[in-house]
Amino acid sequence: MAKEFKRWQTKSTIDALKYRRVIVITGARQSGKTTLSQQVLPDKNDYRTLDDTDMLRIALSDPKGFVQNNSGTMVIDEIQKAPGLIPEIKQAVDRDKRPGQYILTGSANILSLPIISDSLAGRAKYINLRPLSTGEVLRKAPSFLKKAFKGDFPDKITGYNKKDIIELAFRGGFPEAVALKNTRQRKDWHNDYIQTILTRDLKDISNIRRLDVLQNLFKILASWSGKFMEVSSISSSLAVNKITLDSYINTLVLMYMFERVPPWLKTDYDRVGKRSKLYALDTGVLSSILGWNQNEVFLNADTSGKLIETFVFQELSAQIGLDSKYSLTQYRDRLDREIDFLVERQSADNEKGAVLGIEVKAGHNVSAEDFKHQKWFEENILKFKKPYMGLVLYSGERVIRFNKNMIAVPTAALWEV
Repeated sequence: MAKEFKRWQTKSTIDALKYRRVIVITGARQSGKTTLSQQVLPDKNDYRTLDDTDMLRIALSDPKGFVQNNSGTMVIDEIQKAPGLIPEIKQAVDRDKRPGQYILTGSANILSLPIISDSLAGRAKYINLRPLSTGEVLRKAPSFLKKAFKGDFPDKITGYNKKDIIELAFRGGFPEAVALKNTRQRKDWHNDYIQTILTRDLKDISNIRRLDVLQNLFKILASWSGKFMEVSSISSSLAVNKITLDSYINTLVLMYMFERVPPWLKTDYDRVGKRSKLYALDTGVLSSILGWNQNEVFLNADTSGKLIETFVFQELSAQIGLDSKYSLTQYRDRLDREIDFLVERQSADNEKGAVLGIEVKAGHNVSAEDFKHQKWFEENILKFKKPYMGLVLYSGERVIRFNKNMIAVPTAALWEV
């Protein structure tokens, strides 16, 4: 049995049960949604999974009777299998406004399903549960963003070099895979997981006719993680038109297999790029599905850079998702000035609005040259209208301050500070 980890969202979920009628926990299958729902509720509550064929049959045939809940909290697992339950839940919580009536979990972004898109507006608290972050595995509190905006780092952060970070990335964050100690067993788990998603779970949300194309597309998108995709070349290589390709990509995003990071568009600069970046949800799955070897990745600058940037995205996103005052974008313009991640903090709780820029380097060396795009962004795009802190995350151990707001920081600061 996979070890249970306490999730960072546990407290916010417990709190939400006190003031929201419905809690919706979404995220990739096997990310720990069911475990979280069971951890925040006592055993006496009603738990129903639509993975059970008998439960699903009842839910589909009698949705009104299925959701009837006169006391306690009802947990309905894998709600995307029976979206017709949502209108009935809406009616139920409109009649009875007591908090904590339902926890719904889903392995697809149910907000994007037409029948669900606005049915629970104002009634539900939505929680996106990602695979485990390194901080959650190590039982550390999420403090990186608060410290990063202040530039508040110790002189050294030891214990994690490039090889260590690659090893963490190969492990990934799915709880069952994390619990496996054997590399081969973990790789088999990742490959079996993707096969299950593509052959079984997709039918719940989408009518995909070309499974072979989708399987090939998954590998192609994994290989482009953290890069700007050449959609036309992908379309040609798969022999599908752009409309079909876009629908398949959107389906994989809907299933939380990949995630888009939008561009920074708060500027009148006419050369700014307007394309989103696509990242794989889990570096363990990414490395397994592409058949990578840790030693070979270590020696390949392009591959290790792609893997570690995706790993940083996952660690960063896990903390950004905990507080609505943070938002994530990226910057690139037609002159190839690029910043991997931009975290904007809205004014709240006596904190001023500010922007945090993050560049990711796989190697152990860093120089002032690595900050040139961030300095240009601060001067020409932000125009000093908001405080800016620029970081370069790298695989060394020393915190190097190039000036008061441009700092090279070990990647391990994401979970060690």
